Amino acid sequence: MAITPQAFPLLRKAFDRAAQKKLMLYDIMTERYEITAILMRELVNAPTVFGSLEKGTPEKPAVEMESVHYFFKEVAGKPLIRPPWFYDTRQQGEAIPDVGTHLVDLVQWQCFPEVTLDWQKDIKVLAAKRWPTKMTPAQFKLSTGLDKYPDYFKSDIGPDGALNVYQNGDVLWTIKGVHAKVAALWGFQAPPGTGDTHYQIVRGSKADVVIRQGKEQNYKVALYVENKSSASADEFDKTLRAAVAQIATKWAGVDVKKAGAAWEIIIPDKYHVGHEAHFGQVAEKYLRFLGEGKMPSWEVPNMTAKYFVTTEAFRLSHAKKK
Repeated sequence: MAITPQAFPLLRKAFDRAAQKKLMLYDIMTERYEITAILMRELVNAPTVFGSLEKGTPEKPAVEMESVHYFFKEVAGKPLIRPPWFYDTRQQGEAIPDVGTHLVDLVQWQCFPEVTLDWQKDIKVLAAKRWPTKMTPAQFKLSTGLDKYPDYFKSDIGPDGALNVYQNGDVLWTIKGVHAKVAALWGFQAPPGTGDTHYQIVRGSKADVVIRQGKEQNYKVALYVENKSSASADEFDKTLRAAVAQIATKWAGVDVKKAGAAWEIIIPDKYHVGHEAHFGQVAEKYLRFLGEGKMPSWEVPNMTAKYFVTTEAFRLSHAKKK
């Protein structure tokens, strides 16, 4: 809803105007409906297993997330043709104001569930960077079907003739004193046999909860719990199984198994409904809000806090280095 610092005050005005007119302004945070994100939230808020959320440091944040995507994909054996404006970050948003919006939202939603955040008091954006993915004319044609770059890309074409697409970035900030860092990265095409990846760690006083989606996981998302308490492996296993049994009363079939030094959360396939289905789930929730005539009181303040992080990341990443 806001991809530049100039848009942030406009968004705040829009929220005020919506409230005056009894309208609901809401954004589509599909990742809240991804089962691994939901179960991570459950575990991070299970004190017997997780303990309390660490504060972290700039060098080792308490929450870290990295999301890797690729521009060029084949669907049913044919290239996915993207519109040329998809690569214009002035329209699409750069890495953190675009994909990063979902990542920042997850930090808030998982680690501070239903806590009302104040963007002026609770959030401090410390640092941000941006860098491009270079796209050759041949790659641009493969992805868009166009023989040349449209004129609006003139300022983005480097001396080598490649298009600089600023869709890589990271931001480091504190949220109620807790250090968090997210990175959104784009390559042109995934190496054969691989795909998009997501990595996340939330550090607690008793355990870390980790999402991995690499080669070891066959590029399928997996959720782990790593014991770092003084409890023995057997004691921790017993505590974790009790917590997972409680979670399974809401999510039937969820279980846990030992995986090397860690424990993996077993998630039945029926809960992996796919990204497209999440749009319908968001719509259902919004329609319920409309029916009830209200949203949770924390939603608008937390959307404001989120967009402050993402637009401030834009400002800091564009600032001239002294």
